[in-house]
Amino acid sequence: MSQNKIYKTPLNSLGYGFIEAPYLPKGKDEYYLRNLQNRNGINYRHLNAYEIEVLVRNRNTSDDWNKFLVSDLFNPELVKNCKFYGLVRIGKLEPICLGFSDLKVPVGLYNSTIISCDFGDNVVIDSVHYLANYIIGSEVLITNVDEMVTTNHSKFGNGILKEGEAEDVRIWVELCNESTGRRVLPFVGMLTGDAYLWSKYKDDTVLQEQFKSFTAKQFKPNRGYYGKVGDRTVIKNTRIIKDVWIGSDAYIKGANKLKNLTINSGPEGITQIGEGCEIVNGIIGYGCRLFYGIKAVRFVMADHSQLKYGARLINSYLGPNATISCCEVLNSLIFPAHEQHHNNSFLCAAVVMGQSNIAAGATIGSNHNSRGADGEVILGRGFWPGLCVSIKHNSKFASFTILAKGDYPTELNIKTPFSLVSIDASRDELIVMPAYWFLYNMYALARNAWKYVDRDKRTERIQFFEYDYLAPDTINEILESISLLEIATGKAYHLSVNKDKKISDEETAAIGKTLLKSKDKIVDSLEILGEGFENSKRKVVFRKVLKAYHIFEEMVILYGMTEILKLAKNKSIKDFDALIKILPAKSERNKWINLGGQLIPESEILTLRKKINTNKIKSWDEIHSFYELMGQEYENQRCSHALASISELLEISLKKITKQQFNSLLGSIVSTKEWMAKGIYDSKAKDYSNPYRKMVYDTTAEMNAVVGKLEDNSFIKDQVIQLKTFKKEISSIKKQFS
Repeated sequence: MSQNKIYKTPLNSLGYGFIEAPYLPKGKDEYYLRNLQNRNGINYRHLNAYEIEVLVRNRNTSDDWNKFLVSDLFNPELVKNCKFYGLVRIGKLEPICLGFSDLKVPVGLYNSTIISCDFGDNVVIDSVHYLANYIIGSEVLITNVDEMVTTNHSKFGNGILKEGEAEDVRIWVELCNESTGRRVLPFVGMLTGDAYLWSKYKDDTVLQEQFKSFTAKQFKPNRGYYGKVGDRTVIKNTRIIKDVWIGSDAYIKGANKLKNLTINSGPEGITQIGEGCEIVNGIIGYGCRLFYGIKAVRFVMADHSQLKYGARLINSYLGPNATISCCEVLNSLIFPAHEQHHNNSFLCAAVVMGQSNIAAGATIGSNHNSRGADGEVILGRGFWPGLCVSIKHNSKFASFTILAKGDYPTELNIKTPFSLVSIDASRDELIVMPAYWFLYNMYALARNAWKYVDRDKRTERIQFFEYDYLAPDTINEILESISLLEIATGKAYHLSVNKDKKISDEETAAIGKTLLKSKDKIVDSLEILGEGFENSKRKVVFRKVLKAYHIFEEMVILYGMTEILKLAKNKSIKDFDALIKILPAKSERNKWINLGGQLIPESEILTLRKKINTNKIKSWDEIHSFYELMGQEYENQRCSHALASISELLEISLKKITKQQFNSLLGSIVSTKEWMAKGIYDSKAKDYSNPYRKMVYDTTAEMNAVVGKLEDNSFIKDQVIQLKTFKKEISSIKKQFS
C-alpha cells in the first residue's frame, strides 16, 4: 500500500541550501541569483544589541541573528511574534499605517513565519503562516496568507526546464485541438501572433525547433531564482501562492490557489485577482481581471483580458481586450476582442479570429461520439453564433458569419463573408444569406468596429490590430464570393432553361455575371445553390443573391475609393491628372493572413519564416520587431491592396480611368455611405418601432426612460456628422479635380 513520503532534515538546515550542491556554480553562494534579482538599492547592515533585545522581547525568534540584516531606518518595535530562518533582509520600517481600499494596517512584520526573504521599505507582513524565498518590494501589503513559497526550480509559468529536469515536466499549452498536435510553449510576453505562428505551421520542423530555441534563450536554466512581489502590491486573505512572480500594484484577494504563474502588473495595466480563484501554470498579462471562482490551467492571458464568474480556461490562449464569463473554454486560440458571457456556452478546439461573441447555449466542440478527440474549427473575424447553436468539427467560417439558432450536424465550410447561415427544417435545406450584415444589421456592424478600437486598452501596441470590417482579409473574401455567386447564378439559370446541354465553367460564370451585372430580375426567381458549404447531401440555398452581389461590389468600390482619396490627401494631390500619375498601371491583389488580429500579406509571412529558419531572425524580440514594422507599413500595403481590388472589380487599369468615371465613382461611394448611414439608423430604429419590443412599456416616456431616446443615441449622431463631413469632402474634391 502506498504511503506519503515524509523526509527528515536537521532543524538548522531550514532556510539554507536553496540551491543544491550539483547546481551551485563554482565560487558562488546560494544567494548569488537572489542578489542579482534584488534591485531595491537598500544598504543592509547587521543588527545592534539593542535591536536584537527589542526583537526578542517582542516574541520574535531567529536561528541566527547574524543572518538578520536591516536598513539604517529599521524599527525593531514594528516586528512582533515572527519566526525567522535563513538570511532575512528588511528595509525601512516607520510607525505609519498603509491603506488600500477598505484595508488599513500598520507597517511592520507580525505573526508570521519567514524563511530567507528580502523586503523593501515600509512593508506590511501580517499572519503569513509560511513565507519562503521571496523578494518583496516597498509598500507591499500581505495579510492573512496560508502559504507563499518559491521552489528552487520555479519557472513562473514559462514553458522551460531548469537544470537537471526531465522533458516530461515541461509545461505546454495545447491550442486549437485536443490531440496536442498544435501545442506551444508559453512565455512571458507571448503575443497572439506568436501563438498563431507556432500553432499553425507545424509542418515546418525547422521553424518549430527555432521557436522552442527562442523560448529557451529568453530564460536562464539556473536553479535558485526567487519569487518577486512588486511595489505597492496588495495580497490579502489568500490560501496558497507557490512559484508566482507578481508585478507592481497588483491586487490579490481571497484566491484559493496560485501556482507557477507570472502575474504582470504595473503602469501598463494593474492586474487584479479576486475571490475563489484557482490558477495554475500560466502567464497573466498587464491589466487583467480574474474574479469570482474562475479556474485557469495551462494558459496565457494577454493584456487587458478578463475571466469572471466561474469561467474555466484550460489549455488556451486568450487574446487582448477579451472577456470570458461563466462558461468553459478548452484547447482554443482566441484573437483580440472576444466576448463570451454565458454559463451554458462551450468552446473547444477552435481558432477564434477575433471580434467574436459566443452566445448562450452555443456548443462548439466535444464530438466525443466520433472516432477520436475533437478536430478543429476556424472561426473567422467577427464570428457570431446565435443562441443554442451546435456545430461539428472540422468546420470553417468566413469573416463576420452569423449562425442562426440550430443544430448543424455535419461539417460546414462557409465561404461567403457577412452571411447569415440558418436551417430551413421544413425543407431540410441550409440557407446562406450573403451580405446579411449590410442588409439588416448595419448598426451592430458599424458600432462594433468603433467599440473595439475604443476598448483597446493596450499601452504597448506591438501588433497593430485591424478592427475595420472592410480590410484586406474581408475584401479578398468578398471578391472571391463575387466570383462564386456568378458561377452559382450561371448554373442555376442554365439548369432552368436548358439543363440537358453541357457548358464550360467559363461559360457558366459569364452567364451569371451578365445576369447579376444587369440586375436581371430573373435572378430572384432562380434556386441558386452553393457547393462545398456543407458535408451533406441536402441543398445549400443562397438567398437575396442579387442584392448581396451588388452590395459586395459597392463595398469593394468604397474600400478602393477611400484608399485612393487617402493617397491623394497624403501626397497633396491637387488635380485629377496628378492623381492618375501616381496610380499604378498594373496591380495584383495579394493574399493576407490574420496573424493574431494583425493583418499581414502572406508573402511577408513567408519571408519571415525563411529568415527564422536561416537564423537571420534569432529571437522572439526580433519577431516582435517584424510585427511593429508590418504595423508601420500596413497603411501603404492596405492602399496597394485596395487599388488592386478596385482595379480587378472594374476590370480596368487605374491609369485609364477617365475624369467622368472617377466622378461617377465618387458619386457611387456617397450613395453607399448614405444608405449605410440610413441602415445604421433603421436597424436601431426597429428597437423603437417593433410593437413586440414596445409592449413591455406602458408609455413611450417609460420606454425612453429605460432604453434612452433614439434621437439621443450618441453613435448615430456621430454617424450623421461623419456623413455630412464625408459629403463635403467629396464635393470639395469634385470641384478641385474639375
